[in-house]
Amino acid sequence: MKYIDEFRDGALARKLAADIRREAHPDRNYGLMEFCGGHTHAIFRYGVQGLLPDNINMIHGPGCPVCVLPIGRVDSAIELAHSPNVILCTYGDMLRVPGSNRVSLLKAKAGGADVRMIYSSADALKIAQENPDQQVVFFAIGFETTTPPTAVAILQAATMGLANFSVFSNHVLTPAAISAIMGSGEARVDGVVGPAHVSTVIGSRPYELFAEQYHMPVVIAGFEPLDVMQAILMLVRQLNEGRAEVENEFTRAVTRDGNLKAQSLVAEVFELRKTFEWRGLGWVPDSGLQIREKYAVYDAEKRFELPYQSVADHPACECSAIIRGVKKPLDCKVFGTVCTPDNPIGSCMVSSEGACAAYYTYGRYKAHE
Repeated sequence: MKYIDEFRDGALARKLAADIRREAHPDRNYGLMEFCGGHTHAIFRYGVQGLLPDNINMIHGPGCPVCVLPIGRVDSAIELAHSPNVILCTYGDMLRVPGSNRVSLLKAKAGGADVRMIYSSADALKIAQENPDQQVVFFAIGFETTTPPTAVAILQAATMGLANFSVFSNHVLTPAAISAIMGSGEARVDGVVGPAHVSTVIGSRPYELFAEQYHMPVVIAGFEPLDVMQAILMLVRQLNEGRAEVENEFTRAVTRDGNLKAQSLVAEVFELRKTFEWRGLGWVPDSGLQIREKYAVYDAEKRFELPYQSVADHPACECSAIIRGVKKPLDCKVFGTVCTPDNPIGSCMVSSEGACAAYYTYGRYKAHE
């Protein structure tokens, strides 16, 4: 399959691995953060880490939208689901994320709440049309990739005059999260493997200020193993040469300006929140999106007057530290024992983009048993 098979070629992978080993200075350590959870899973699925020299350390970042949502927002969604005459719609991964007291939307559903898994925002609109006597709330999460479809759903609801549809917006912004991590100085990061899907929307331009401010090279990469390895090689070369530039390995899908139509749709419907709470990162200014006053009738937070309260993570869970890049799943005492995909303690074990799920799913932790 074009753009798939050629990016999984074993011979090319071995050549890239040799190039990386040759160019990585043995007396230097390289801390490279793959921001996106999709890259984390690619690294573990294809065994990329095993092809790298020991002095290249891949650090897992906060680019998992399910993982970074704080417990308080999950609790708010559960509260909505228990409201009279409400159907709560959300993506599959969110159903199993534990809120307070290990209660999840899936458990709320088992207790009688009308919670439905959907595959797109359009599904939520259809459910609203089919259930005119009930309030349908779309529990919207995600980075810049999933925000345009939410904007389209709100615009379509306005066009159709759907009075029983609203959105609980939890959309967050990638550059703000990267800046929060770099600004904290907790994680020892020398370079960043930039996200793929997000960058198809926002382009490579937003990373330029970040690279200049923190003197940090960024290489945007696709999700195939050779994409990731090529990005690592490009980062190593930049660091060796003392450069801090934004480079685009994923040229087959990402441009400097991104998807201008998608950006326009988002700007029409959403505006910046002054601050938003992230799991692991705390309150980050200008990092989340809220629905504009023009479309306030479709804002579930206003329609249901949702209060918000911060909730501490489970004391045994290291998800927050993993999101910040200061710990790895194997540093968590409950990983793979008490905390498994069937019995998750934290969100990093739930999501298909979570670091703990990547370690567990592809069995990399077994070598350490």
